Formats: sequence, C-alpha cells, structure tokens
Amino acid sequence: MATINKFFKHTFLGITGIVSSLLFISKYKNKPKRLQIPPFFSKPAPYFFAHIGGNHHVPGNTKLAFHHANKHKVDGFDIILRITKDHHFIVFNDIDLDASTNGSGKVSEHTLAELQTLDAGYHYVDINGNKPFVGHPDAKLQTLEELLQAFPDKRFIIHIKDNENDPEGLPVPELLLDIIKKYQAEYRVLVTSEHVKQLERFKVISEGHIALGASQGEILEAFVKYRFGASNLFEARSHAFQMPIEIQGIKITSPKFIYWLIERNIVPGFIHINNLDLIDDLIVLGVHTIITDRPDLVDRYKQSNY
Repeated sequence: MATINKFFKHTFLGITGIVSSLLFISKYKNKPKRLQIPPFFSKPAPYFFAHIGGNHHVPGNTKLAFHHANKHKVDGFDIILRITKDHHFIVFNDIDLDASTNGSGKVSEHTLAELQTLDAGYHYVDINGNKPFVGHPDAKLQTLEELLQAFPDKRFIIHIKDNENDPEGLPVPELLLDIIKKYQAEYRVLVTSEHVKQLERFKVISEGHIALGASQGEILEAFVKYRFGASNLFEARSHAFQMPIEIQGIKITSPKFIYWLIERNIVPGFIHINNLDLIDDLIVLGVHTIITDRPDLVDRYKQSNY
C-alpha cells in the first residue's frame, strides 16, 4: 500500500495538469470501445482472492497459508512472484528474505533448492504475540508450479515483481508464459505488474489471450480523467483494476466511478478488504473482485448470502 500511495503522490499533479489541458476536447471525442471480457471472468461474480494465501492466521506465501485459504472457499489467490537464481518462480513479496524467513539476502541470489529449505514461519507473530509456526513443516515457500498443480480449480492474480531493467527480471515475461502454457492455465490466470514495460512485453508475447490487470499508472490515469471530466480520453489497456480503497485520501469507492469502470468492461476489484461490512458494501455497489488478507471472511460472507 505504501508503494501505491508513493507512486500516486509523485504522479498525481503531473497527470492532473495534462488532463486539465485536454478537457475542452473531451466532449468531441467518441467514447472508447469496450474491452472484450476474457474467459478469466466467465464465472459469476463476486470473486474472492486470498492475498498471498492470507496472513492473518498463518504466515503468508506458505503451503500453510494456501491450504488454509482453500478451506475457506476462496475463488483463488493473489500472489507475487520473485525469480530465483536458477530461473524458477517463488511466491514471495519482498526482494530480500530477511523480514519474513530465517534466510538473508536477495531472493534472486539463491537457488530454488536453497529457498525451499527456509523457515517462512520464523518471524510470524500471532495476535497473542506468540510464534506458533517456527519450524512448522508446512511453513515453506511455494513455487508457482506447485500452486498451479495443487489447486487446478483456482484462479490466480499474478504480480510480476522483478524489474525489466535488472538482469534477473529481463526473462520473466517469457518464462512466466511458458509455465502458464505448460499447465494449460491461460484462462485461470490474470497477470499484472507495477512495471509497465514488463506488463506490455507479456501482453505482446501472450497475444492478448491472457487476462491483464492494470498497472498503478493506468489506474491513476483512469481515476484522474474520470474525476476531472475527461472520461472519453481514457483508453483502457487492461481488463481489470485491483485498487486501494482511497488514493491520496480520496475514496474511490463511489458508485459512479465503479459504474464508469463497468461501462467500459473494466472489472473493478479492491485490495486488502478485511472487514465483512465493507465486503458487503462493495459487492452491493457492483464490485466484482475482493482481495483479502482474511480468507475466513469469505466463508462468513458466503454463509450469510448464498
């Protein structure tokens, strides 16, 4: 969330100026064409995704987390990929291992075999201040391939985290597409990234057959143009927005903005939704995708509404 807010802070004023200068021509431009909705969204809404498998009750990114979330009937997982020294994909948030494992250094400096020996429950502290998962046999990091095999009926939102300007990040789009094809998962993955060039490269090589999530820049561009009355100047490049509840203190959960996205066949989703009442409110507004750190809330919602 801090990364998102920092990005918005540094770019908001620049885009606002551009939009303001173009306002006078907005009303003369035809509305952009609707995007074609990809098969990823073929099931009835709402979709519920466990962010990194959920980290409220168990350490995230671990076998423990994904199997715990699966018990709560989530539709899929929101995961972040890091590439290893020997070009495998590990599901992990940070560039470094130190904060959430007993390892140290960059993920990209270690082989897959080395990473799979780490204790990913080492630093996890529960709500009582205890460390119940230190040394747990399932507090292990997972690979993308392991998850695709273990959960063949689940959908995945996949974040490319490695930068194309770094040597380890350069081959990521091609390697990712190879794995998706290997497991015939084209229709159950959505690929996104904060690195626009990585996302563009993946879009080109996948020939538009795989659902794409918007970068932070695209989300900001859309919101600013909507807010300043230049809606017709926005041309969507991605199928779905995974958004924070607010941008620079401005809530973006207004019914009008959500409807504006839906009109363009842009699938609206919100991240880090960890309150049952808020889940209810967003779904009533037409939000399609809920990404939560608490998969237990999914069970509670479904018991009350299905």
